[in-house]
Parts: sequence; structure tokens; C-alpha cells
Amino acid sequence: MALEKLSAVLTNSPQTRITIIAKDVLPEVRDYCSVFPQITIYEQAFADSCLDNANLVIAATNDNKLNEQIKLAAHQRNLLVNIADKPDLCDFYLGSIVRKGDLKIAISTNGKSPTTAKRLKEVLSEALPYELDTTLQQMNALRNTLTGNFAEKVKKLNEITSVLTESEQEQKQNFNWVIWVVLLAAMIFIMALAIKKL
Repeated sequence: MALEKLSAVLTNSPQTRITIIAKDVLPEVRDYCSVFPQITIYEQAFADSCLDNANLVIAATNDNKLNEQIKLAAHQRNLLVNIADKPDLCDFYLGSIVRKGDLKIAISTNGKSPTTAKRLKEVLSEALPYELDTTLQQMNALRNTLTGNFAEKVKKLNEITSVLTESEQEQKQNFNWVIWVVLLAAMIFIMALAIKKL
């Protein structure tokens, strides 16, 4: 659980300073943390004072009493807390994030089904092309050339991007014409055959 929470936080914000407090730290967690110099690990039992300099608390323990203690200590310090696999004890949830360059799509089930969020993340990650980031960069460059207030910029962007849907509509319209022409030609051909037989 701890490794999953670490990964979620650092994937979305790689520079986050993190302090890990645990009696025992699994080798997998230690290996993962080795590439992040801003992570500090203290191998010790939790004490309320461990939260004195914290900004946010994520607890990944399988000890319900300890989870309650961590939540109480966090709330006494006006800190938000997330308790892994205990949605009823959470002040916030860590969503699954699909990332394609600067594009981020957050998926949350409000702690009800992290597995569903994870599966949706996998589906979207596979379905969305990485080239979306190129489109995003181009739209940003275009946006930076626009002048006027926010409403004027939005109006101009809407005009520019409407070309995308217009061309799709034109393609559909052209396709419909092709179908009608083919049907008409087929009918003429069938009528010509029928007349020949008479």
C-alpha cells in the first residue's frame, strides 16, 4: 500500500518532499525511494510529534488503532489525512491519473473502488494517443498569440476549433453524396439491363 501511495504522489508531483515513518521499511519501498533524494526515511514507531512539520498526511498501515491515532494527530494539527483502504477515515482521496505529456486526466471513485479507477486508468492510457500532447502544445501556442479579454479569446478559439467539426460534417455530407450517386448509378444500370431484356 505504501509503495502504491508513493508512486501515486511522485508520478504526479516528482519533486514532492516526503517523510516516511515506519518501524520496518520493505526493500521494495527503499529501492523505489533511492532515486528520489527528497524522501527521508525514519525507521521508528509513529508518535504524534512526527506530524509537527507535516503539510499533509498519508497513512498506509494495516493497524486500525494506529490509523485512528494518526487521523486524530493530523486533525489536531489541522492537517488533511488519507488512510489507505479506509475511505471512511479519509479527508481526501488520491485519484488515478492518466498522463500524456502536459495532459492529465484524473479518475476518482471517492475511495469506493480503487481497482475500478486503476482499470479505467489503464484503458484510457492505452486508448489516448501520446500525440494529444502535440495538439495541446499547438493549442497553447495559438492561445498565446490571441489578444483581448478572456471571453474574446474563448470566442476566437471556438471559431478556430469549429473547423475541426465542420470538416467532419463536410466529410459525412460528401460520403452521403457518394452513396446517393452509387445508388442512382446502380438503379440506372439495373433499369438498362431490364430494358435490354424486353
